[in-house]
Amino acid sequence: MEIKYFSQLKSTNQKAKELSSKEAKPWLVVVAEKQTAGYGKEKVPWFSPQGGLYFSIILPKSKIEDLQTLTILAAWISAKVIKDNFNLEPLIKLPNDVLLNEKPSTRASSLRGKKICGILTENIIGKEVKSSVIGIGLNTNIDKFPKELEDEATSLKIELGREVNNEKILKQIVEGIKQQLATISE
Repeated sequence: MEIKYFSQLKSTNQKAKELSSKEAKPWLVVVAEKQTAGYGKEKVPWFSPQGGLYFSIILPKSKIEDLQTLTILAAWISAKVIKDNFNLEPLIKLPNDVLLNEKPSTRASSLRGKKICGILTENIIGKEVKSSVIGIGLNTNIDKFPKELEDEATSLKIELGREVNNEKILKQIVEGIKQQLATISE
């Protein structure tokens, strides 16, 4: 796996799509220490300060109908890495969020917790789907959130009271996605 590191990007997904259009190899991972215009589903801004883990993976060519499956797979792998490494109990809020600290909700179908991770999968399309990019924003070593996000977001540092190794988490998530896609493709 090739990893390209940047101190700052507008968006790792944007950079990955740009690199993919220049024939970047599948499994190239774009990592930014900080995003200035990170976004999620429906272009909702993603708070991406220094300390979090923000990355996008250029995947091999896939079918357009696999887009939601890719997103759910990335959420599942991200939640599994959090659980396995930190003994926390993350929950997936379909299709693209990972939450911690679930709170009771008045609606049986909704999960209420604090977002720790968001996933955005986008296809790169020409005459057909050329490839897909999975973008993952994981709140790792963030000390504090803006007032408007305090009740909605958390980080591993806040939950554990210590910093975590972003590099280790990155490699585990990418390898997990790679292994699962290989299994699904068989």
